[in-house]
Amino acid sequence: MNLLHMKYAVEVARLGSLNKAAEALMTAQPNISRSIKELEADLGITIFQRSSKGMVLTAEGEEFVDYARDILHRIDKIEQSYRDGSHKKRKFSISVPRACYISAAMAEFSKQIGDTPVEIYYKETNSKKTIKKLLENEFKLGIIRYCDSYDKHYKSMLEEKGLVGELVAEFSYVLLMSRDHPLADKPTITYEDLSGYIEIAHADPYVPALSASKVFREELPDKVDRRIFVYERASQFDLLSENPQTFMWVSPASQQILDRYGLVQRVCEGNHRTYKDVLIYQKGYKLTKLDKDFITALCAARRKFIKR
Repeated sequence: MNLLHMKYAVEVARLGSLNKAAEALMTAQPNISRSIKELEADLGITIFQRSSKGMVLTAEGEEFVDYARDILHRIDKIEQSYRDGSHKKRKFSISVPRACYISAAMAEFSKQIGDTPVEIYYKETNSKKTIKKLLENEFKLGIIRYCDSYDKHYKSMLEEKGLVGELVAEFSYVLLMSRDHPLADKPTITYEDLSGYIEIAHADPYVPALSASKVFREELPDKVDRRIFVYERASQFDLLSENPQTFMWVSPASQQILDRYGLVQRVCEGNHRTYKDVLIYQKGYKLTKLDKDFITALCAARRKFIKR
């Protein structure tokens, strides 16, 4: 298969016209027409329906052009990588839940990078997006979080998708709130105590094979009538520190974080749910030195933050 022919087909699909494609590619229209006919003959499919309105993709043509775009994009990335020398850089990428101990590990890890060229990608998101990014090879490592009652769902899904899962931490959520919160000095906090206050919650819980509505019902108690949903951690700290009517369920935070934002963390009586953070990567993936250095920092942060 000729890559040039593939490029011609993608451009005709984009513009819907042989003449416009020829103009964009600065080549003769008969060359493009002949190349596409040769491509169709080689593949044994019809890529375009010719009509008075232009070139229209067939169902087979749409599938082929999707593949072709992906191949051409990858070739462009390879060429760009070698032109600018970025292929020589060490790379590290991880997609994680929003957690103080993980961000602390990332900060400590960043101190160990050294002077050699490196690119690091760190994304905070939910488990569904983390899994997607690993399967699409956009990220090499991920950490997913789920309640232990969903353990069967996640282990089955990881096995099905060819992902390795290694337990990082187990913990129960604590309550995070302002030092000025009316409940901050209460010796024992119950679920009923929280009903009059505003909960800050992450807006994208996920469990495989379960509907979003069911996950929301199980993860967010019904006794709270007012919630603010957020997608990133910076806003949650601002809300908690500035509004003493708010609270949030979180993995344990460090005293440094609490002092920085004027917060306290408290245990809620009756909260017995255990959560798991699990490191995931594709089967067959060989951990790099950067990966191992981050995991070392992660384990140290877990021991510091999570006492169990």
